[in-house]
Amino acid sequence: MTDLLSPEAVRERCGDLYTLAQQGRLDGWTLDLGRLPATADFVARVVRENYPDLVVPFHARWRHFTVGGLDRWAALRGRDPRMAFDLAITSVLLDAGAGMAWRYHEAETGQVFARSEGLAVASLRMFAAGAFAADGRSARADAARLAKLTAADLATGFQAGPENPLIGLEGRAALLRRLGEAVAASPAIFAGRPGGLFDHLAAQAEGGTLPARAILIAILHHLGTIWPGRAGFGDAWPHPAITAPDGLVPFHKLSQWLAYSLIEPLEEAGLRVTGIDALTGLPEYRNGGLFLDMGVLRLADPTDGARAHEPGSPLIVGWRALTVTLLDAIAPLVRTRLGVAAEAFPLARVLEGGTWWAGRRLAAERRADGGPPLRIASDGTVF
Repeated sequence: MTDLLSPEAVRERCGDLYTLAQQGRLDGWTLDLGRLPATADFVARVVRENYPDLVVPFHARWRHFTVGGLDRWAALRGRDPRMAFDLAITSVLLDAGAGMAWRYHEAETGQVFARSEGLAVASLRMFAAGAFAADGRSARADAARLAKLTAADLATGFQAGPENPLIGLEGRAALLRRLGEAVAASPAIFAGRPGGLFDHLAAQAEGGTLPARAILIAILHHLGTIWPGRAGFGDAWPHPAITAPDGLVPFHKLSQWLAYSLIEPLEEAGLRVTGIDALTGLPEYRNGGLFLDMGVLRLADPTDGARAHEPGSPLIVGWRALTVTLLDAIAPLVRTRLGVAAEAFPLARVLEGGTWWAGRRLAAERRADGGPPLRIASDGTVF
């Protein structure tokens, strides 16, 4: 059986559903690859507008910490790789969709943020204030504190309430509690804090290099227990068209988002991360929305666009699987239009420079709330 805790399994199983879609046999979806060149044109334009010099950073949580023109991470004292890991891990795990109504008012700047940027700033401010630390004041995360975190704690830090609703508040708190439990259960890996994963990964480096795949594998194996009710496989879901005995399609979206986000702290510590394209594109609603809004994907039943769907429904699993494979398909088209090589412009740059932002731009143009073209009933732990 394919090891579901691997990026290879993500590509393989998503590719299986993509092949069915090419044959017109994936229930719920119609694939129109004739729309892919126009989509690549649009993404390339977005990349050039966002980064005219084509110097694009990796798709990572660190981008959100600089929203509004302020580098909040750089402003923290005592920064080191373990602290960076503490922040990245807690913040990424809190980064499932916030909903369209929630806003965060940053007292330090007077700015107001929503969605991923708001979640990033709120989580960093909580981190900096010691909300995740055992002593209640240090900028770090400790297993003992995380294991006791409540929805009320998060509601306070995220300014959430009846007038400012945040989707999946309890799910987020439960995820961080399980993170604390997982970290405490593996002292040899974590030494009591999520940031201990840095030392575990650094020890695996050979000749100062570490494959990106090793980052994801470590996350999946050592933090796999934090995901609720998914048979130990994390972000993996059944689909009736999968013929393998387990019947699952793995995505590991937040785990891969975290793997991308740990590359920079590792490199800043002097390690070289290689094989970044071993990680896959992220199957979330901005990337998936891009292909749906551009007509590369179409709903077989248009009325499906008018109702909310559970993350584990075949329609959403199919959408996410097609998104993963289409991101691999569009990346070389975007590179050709930009005149860049794959080695210098891995998928992590295509995501950051273009597809994610292109999906958000289309959503803002086509829907008053800027939401995705398909509505997902989120529990705060998937998208």
